[in-house]
Amino acid sequence: MPGPEAIALAVVYEDAELIVIDKPAGLVVHPAAGNWTGTLVNALIAHCGDSLSGIGGVKRPGIVHRLDKDTSGLLVVAKTDAAHRALAAQFADHGRAGPLERGYLGFVWGAPDRPKGRIEAEIARHPHARDKMAVRQGGRHAVTHWEVAERYFGAGPDPVASLLACRLETGRTHQIRVHLAHIGHPLIGDRVYGPGFKTKAALLGPEPRDALARLDRQALHAHILGFEHPKTRHFLEFRSELPVELARLRDSLARNGAQKAAGIG
Repeated sequence: MPGPEAIALAVVYEDAELIVIDKPAGLVVHPAAGNWTGTLVNALIAHCGDSLSGIGGVKRPGIVHRLDKDTSGLLVVAKTDAAHRALAAQFADHGRAGPLERGYLGFVWGAPDRPKGRIEAEIARHPHARDKMAVRQGGRHAVTHWEVAERYFGAGPDPVASLLACRLETGRTHQIRVHLAHIGHPLIGDRVYGPGFKTKAALLGPEPRDALARLDRQALHAHILGFEHPKTRHFLEFRSELPVELARLRDSLARNGAQKAAGIG
C-alpha cells in the first residue's frame, strides 16, 4: 500500500469532490513495478489524507485517468467514490455524448501535408516488445484528431518539425504517441516510438538542437481538460501553458523559421 510522500504538487483546482493537477514530466501517476514510491499517488495521499476515492484500489486511489510518465499536463483525481464513478463515466464516453474535452499539444518530426486530419487505427500490445503498443489489426478501436498549429523550417524548403493540436476520441495506452508515429510524424524526443528520427536533429539550427538535447522526454503536453463537475453539473475547463522545456523548444524552433498555421497558445 503506497504511503504519503512530501512531493510538491501544482494544484490547479480543488474542492470536496475532486482535485485537478498540472503534472510535470517525469512523475509516474501510480505505483507499479519499478516505481513503488515517488508517484503522484504518494503525493496525493500526503496532500489529501484519507479524502481520496477508494474505487481505484489501494494502489490507485482517486485515479480516474492517467498520463504517461514523460507526458506533462492536466489530470483530474476523484476525492469521493461518487465523483469517481461520475468522472469515470465521462472518460469512458470520451466526449462522444457528453462534455468531456481533452486537448494535447505535441511537437512532431516533419509536418502532415494536410492542415487537419483524423487517425483511426486499432491499437494493441506490440507482438515482440511488451512495453510498447502498436497499430495492429484486431486491437482496440482508437481515434485521434489532429490539427497543424505551426510548421518549423530548417535550411531546406520542407518543414523539419511541427506543432500539432490533438484531441482524443478514445483513450488507449500511448494512443497519441502510437498514432502519430503510425502516420510518419512521431513525437520529438519519444525514445520508444521515434528513435529512427534522431538524424532529423541534424536539420535543425544550433539553438533548437540544444533545446532538443536538453529535453529528455517526449514533447507532449495535456494542455486542455474540460469535464462536467460530478456534483454541481457545471462544466469546468482548465488550460495549462507549455512547461519551460517545451516552451524553450517551441521558441527555438520558431526563431529558426516558423509558419503559423493556427492560433493556438
